[in-house]
Amino acid sequence: MKTLSVVVITFNEEKNIGRCIGSVQKVADEIIVLDSFSDDATVQIATSMGAIVKQSVFNDYISQKNKAITMAANEYVLLLDADEMLSEELAGSILEAKKNGFAFKAYSMKRCNVFCGKYIKHGLWYPDKKLRLFDKRVAVCGGYNPHDKIIVQEDVPVKLLKGDMVHYAFDNIDDYLERNEEVSRVAARSLYEAGTRPSRLKIVFSPLWSFINGYFLRLGFLEGSKGFVIAVYTAQQSYLKHQKLRQLYRQDMREAGIDLTSALTNKL
Repeated sequence: MKTLSVVVITFNEEKNIGRCIGSVQKVADEIIVLDSFSDDATVQIATSMGAIVKQSVFNDYISQKNKAITMAANEYVLLLDADEMLSEELAGSILEAKKNGFAFKAYSMKRCNVFCGKYIKHGLWYPDKKLRLFDKRVAVCGGYNPHDKIIVQEDVPVKLLKGDMVHYAFDNIDDYLERNEEVSRVAARSLYEAGTRPSRLKIVFSPLWSFINGYFLRLGFLEGSKGFVIAVYTAQQSYLKHQKLRQLYRQDMREAGIDLTSALTNKL
């Protein structure tokens, strides 16, 4: 039987980490928690549940997760966020794949998001497939912050496992709004550093498409009022990201002494 390391990065996750670790104990041969110097009970809870806890200063999601992956003693790694857990069905699927020697180098799974206590099964949030179980010799954490993802070599097939990874997204609207501000700020900075130019069209049409796609085409309306809220705030996050990218660009132009009106008229 192949061995498996479960890897989680944390910062002040005392309300989530116990649930996360508890869901993987029957499939994990080791559990690595890379903590960013939490000042709550995260470390104590993780340690008491048998996890190996190490600490490192947090710079960004991608580099932190790659650092955590390198700490795994086993070739196969299951990467989770602290607010995620395995359903019983998914844990069983992973255990079966493990018993069969991991016939594939990479496995994806459906993620079911929980919003204000409701399991969301329609809209942009489901099935929300994530590649999270992989042979670390053929994979790396990439993408752009904070929307990191596991990237495998081009010739590596990916097997979809049965069962859901459950993500406890937001307990209330205020949490969602606060997260939108943070995510859009980090995403805008990542796009800016990658050389992405702002676009007036994207500021308008990207949020509009997000709402139409999530609420109507992906049947988000079947989730009732919560489906509407999710569609609206997903669109809001898109708007904030592109608007903050535009602000960064304007600031850059201002500091460089370039006329903002002519620059934005010619380039946006």
